[in-house]
Amino acid sequence: MSVEFNHTIVLSRDREKSAHFLASILGLEVGEPAGMFLPVTTANGVTLDFAGVDIEIPAQHYAFLVSEDEFDGILARLVESGTPIQADPPGRHPRRINRNDGGRGVYFTDPSGHGMEAITRPYGSDPASPLNGVTEDVPGAC
Repeated sequence: MSVEFNHTIVLSRDREKSAHFLASILGLEVGEPAGMFLPVTTANGVTLDFAGVDIEIPAQHYAFLVSEDEFDGILARLVESGTPIQADPPGRHPRRINRNDGGRGVYFTDPSGHGMEAITRPYGSDPASPLNGVTEDVPGAC
């Protein structure tokens, strides 16, 4: 059997709020609670198990590879929800997306402060792309 990533635990202040936020932005479903976990499962079967905790939560980063059509929906839902977006992790390009590797990418923060990212091309898939480093304005974005 080859090694596959199966699941991860996402710590949150409010597992319901965080799980439903991410599922709604990505166009996914929130599963039935399993003990202390509230699962959101991606198309390739990886489950993010949201767990509510009452401790200081270090920010983590979660990136999702999506199709161009899915990206359009994600971006529209981010804008509609008033969720701030940016083209880069440090936030030097707010209200913009990136065009790295000839695709598109966007960063946003979930209710617990985790950095979320949606990309249409894996990092390094086109290192010679003339779009690397290019950002685009997103009308109506926060």
